[in-house]
Amino acid sequence: MSGATETEGLRLKSSEFRKAREASWRDLESLIARAEKKGARSLSAEELQRLPLLYRATLSSLSVARSVALDRNLLLYLENLALRAFLVVYAPHARQLESVVDFLLRGFPAAVRRARWHFLIALLLQIVGGVAGYLLTIADESWFTAIVPASLAGDRGPSSTHDSLYNDEIHAPWPGFAESFALTANFLFSHNTVVGILIFSLGVAAGAPSVLLLIYQGLIMGAFLALHADRGLLVEILGWLSIHGITEITAITLCGAGGLLIADKILFPGRHSRLDTVAREGRAAAQIAIGAIPLLFVAGILEGGFRQLVQSTAWRFAIGGTSGLLWLAYFMLSGRRAR
Repeated sequence: MSGATETEGLRLKSSEFRKAREASWRDLESLIARAEKKGARSLSAEELQRLPLLYRATLSSLSVARSVALDRNLLLYLENLALRAFLVVYAPHARQLESVVDFLLRGFPAAVRRARWHFLIALLLQIVGGVAGYLLTIADESWFTAIVPASLAGDRGPSSTHDSLYNDEIHAPWPGFAESFALTANFLFSHNTVVGILIFSLGVAAGAPSVLLLIYQGLIMGAFLALHADRGLLVEILGWLSIHGITEITAITLCGAGGLLIADKILFPGRHSRLDTVAREGRAAAQIAIGAIPLLFVAGILEGGFRQLVQSTAWRFAIGGTSGLLWLAYFMLSGRRAR
């Protein structure tokens, strides 16, 4: 009886939440649909000013919806709306192929190099979280349930055995092309992109939420490693994760670097006004976050399609290591020579 009452209460809360904010979501959805169909130039000056305000309000709604565990359909709607709005608000609007190629070969890697210290800080925050998550879980596996969301944990947990993790996860059979690429890869790309956008966008709140989210990403990773290490599967799980994890962590770290760059200029604007400084550096931060999305797409393909197709731990390390070296060379060398 109490369970039914609680469910009814959640439905009422979800209904009230939607009723109070749905008008702004519909307004944003209408503007996005026009921009996607006819380009951003089809929007009036007033609509272009309103677009980022509606986008930030939708991000706020998404954050609230996640925290109070509202219905799944509403969460999926808000995640999709936030992703579409992000691409319209921050994506470069040049249509020529030359501009896209120039961005990928010059603008994006150059922006990453300028934000190298922010990148290193974002990476360090994840490492700190990873160490903390590992130590907590290795000492008491009940922390795994507390740290890792059920949607990511799946069937894994303190009750998992060596054989179940080895046979049903690390060396599970390849599920086939359709499920691997059409379903799993698409879900992973969407999920990770929303996480990356949140980490980047929340940099406007002086960076505190971005810092917490980066640490939390590390906590999840550390808890996963500890669970498998306790069953003698540390090398296997590292290989299983490396095939996609190096690309995925790089992309999430880039989103964190973009958010920290904005936070840095908000807190320490220097000689110019805070507004001018953020406007000047915000373009570079947006370039970093936008460029991270193709990396998340590649990570989704590797994770959904190739992780189970490649069953050898050695080959998994080889693929992961090669991808890491290629990304390092790309960010360090691409676009350095002037045209």
